[in-house]
Amino acid sequence: MVIAFVLCVTQAGKEKEVLEKLLRLKEVEEAHIVYGEYDVIAKIKLDDLKMLDTFIVDKIRVIEEIQVTSTMISSD
Repeated sequence: MVIAFVLCVTQAGKEKEVLEKLLRLKEVEEAHIVYGEYDVIAKIKLDDLKMLDTFIVDKIRVIEEIQVTSTMISSD
């Protein structure tokens, strides 16, 4: 099992739209709007790293309101 946190920079004013889109994805356990360098953080749980890679490329990066992502993989 892989747990990762995906930090997203969104287009200005699009944080809520991105949050709603992320929360519709079954792999996203939780997501929040945050302040600072990033606008939204999402907790993702998948079976393995290959699935995480595919998920980020096929489901996260295609959300047009997301400009930049950074993924942190949990060591637990």
